Amino acid sequence: MFGANTGRHPAPQTPGPKEEMTDTVANPEDLESLAAEVVAKAMKAGASDAEAVAREGDEFSVNVRLGQVETLTESGSRGLGLRVFLGTKSASASTSDLTPDGIRQLVEGALALAKVTEEDPSSGLPETPEFGSASGDFHLYYDDVYSLPNPERIEWARRAEAAALGADPRITNSDGGSFSVGTGHKVMANSRGFQGSYRSSSTGVSAAPLAMDADGKMQRDGWWSSARRLADLDSPESIGKEAARRTLRRLGARKVPTQRVPIVFAPEVARGLIGSVFEAASGDSIWRGASFLAGKLGQPIAASSLTIVDDNLMLLPTGAGGFGTSPFDGEGLPSRRTVVVEGGVLRNYLLNTYTARKLGMKSTHNASRGLAGTPGIGCGNLYLEPGALTPEQIIADIPAGLYVTSLMGFGVNVVTGDYSRGAAGLWIENGQLTYAVEEITIAGNLAEMLMNVTAIGNDLEFRGSVASPTLRIDGMTIAGA
Repeated sequence: MFGANTGRHPAPQTPGPKEEMTDTVANPEDLESLAAEVVAKAMKAGASDAEAVAREGDEFSVNVRLGQVETLTESGSRGLGLRVFLGTKSASASTSDLTPDGIRQLVEGALALAKVTEEDPSSGLPETPEFGSASGDFHLYYDDVYSLPNPERIEWARRAEAAALGADPRITNSDGGSFSVGTGHKVMANSRGFQGSYRSSSTGVSAAPLAMDADGKMQRDGWWSSARRLADLDSPESIGKEAARRTLRRLGARKVPTQRVPIVFAPEVARGLIGSVFEAASGDSIWRGASFLAGKLGQPIAASSLTIVDDNLMLLPTGAGGFGTSPFDGEGLPSRRTVVVEGGVLRNYLLNTYTARKLGMKSTHNASRGLAGTPGIGCGNLYLEPGALTPEQIIADIPAGLYVTSLMGFGVNVVTGDYSRGAAGLWIENGQLTYAVEEITIAGNLAEMLMNVTAIGNDLEFRGSVASPTLRIDGMTIAGA
């Protein structure tokens, strides 16, 4: 099961002359001891501070197309990353070689890199009192993801695809059905006394059918379910049927004329807008002045109905931990809930220690960390708080408009706020969804779009770490026929 622990010890003394490393290392199977020992070796070798991350995991994934296994992957991995400091110089390195010689090369390589880097006054670990791990069991790991033997895992993928193929005779082909499962174990330790660890699990099932209309034109769509535990997954049959429904409604798609109309974003695409707000509010963008939200802290930047939260402690309605939940962030600071936008007002930037120092602020505990490299900034469970209207009520209030179900391209500029994406969806006529629309572009500016949010749905559902309910935005332009 999930485990987290935090130790606090006096800060290490300034290291003396460099000592030669011994060739003994902790058992590679014991990641907690391994991470602590690598930190100790780095300090003995001359580092003024050090931080280690150890990870191990396994994954299984299968894709079945037309009933036959197309791809199958089963793998395991174990690795170690080390970040070292020489005063305000720092560098990092990583390895999957956990032998004594591999560890020696890791430590020596990281220190050699640090010696040739530039001084950076903002560099360094957080202050010792800041470290910690949020208390409690966040239900991130479940043994039942191992309960299905491989033949049954393959059968789940087949069942999802079969349900889609059997839903309607117009569904004639498939990009496949898939099933995946994975588990992980992460350990972090540093020279300022922090050590923490946790285990996690995940599983998912999906289907992606293709349908053909009377003119022989093909359309595709799909659907999926993901969860921490197998018991919380939607059934393969329900996923296949929903994938089929979404594909069939795209048949007969046409262009619409260029015009300005209300646009309703379905939840699966609205979450991309929320992700763009996060990117614009990220400390990396702010301190560089590369965001339309720079200098806007404490100011209204959206409609008063809009509140965006980043909650690294959240549990899902099933009782399992959220997809972005963890007991500590990528620097060993305890996870927490941060309100990004409240009632339309920008309340917080999202910061790690480095960007906080650049801005003269405090970290919001949003550091993200791989094995190698310096910490970046990541979200926990980022979401737009739901409103009171059903999606049907939002649509019913629109004489003419577009219900967007998919977006293409990456036309979002967080520096200027300019937004332009290829889109497809369903045309709204007299408050009803009518025919499918494709080969159009929707355009606007994020600053204006956020102010022009006129309705928020009550259908918030987490299928990943970023989520949004249905969202209506007025004043955007459709570029079409």
